[in-house]
Amino acid sequence: MNEYITLSLILFTIGAVGVLIRRNAIIVFMCIELMLNATNLAFVSFSRQHGNLDGQVAAFFVMVVAAAEVVVGLSIIVSIYRTRRSTSVDDASLLKS
Repeated sequence: MNEYITLSLILFTIGAVGVLIRRNAIIVFMCIELMLNATNLAFVSFSRQHGNLDGQVAAFFVMVVAAAEVVVGLSIIVSIYRTRRSTSVDDASLLKS
């Protein structure tokens, strides 16, 4: 049990660091997916430890939200790339004006 939680913590930390230090929107997007998968691993491991299905149901909903996020996020990234010819997060901030 502790191994799964430790792995989940490591994966979440890698994802959080990637979101904070990377500028490429696609890599940031992949790091967010890594954080969501780390959360799913923690949900399922806690669910198994306690012997109920609540964590697995929560992991299923996280996967559904992640799939919807991929659709919306990739369309935004493609739109930014078409207008700016770059996937940098800094260029996305220029869309405010």
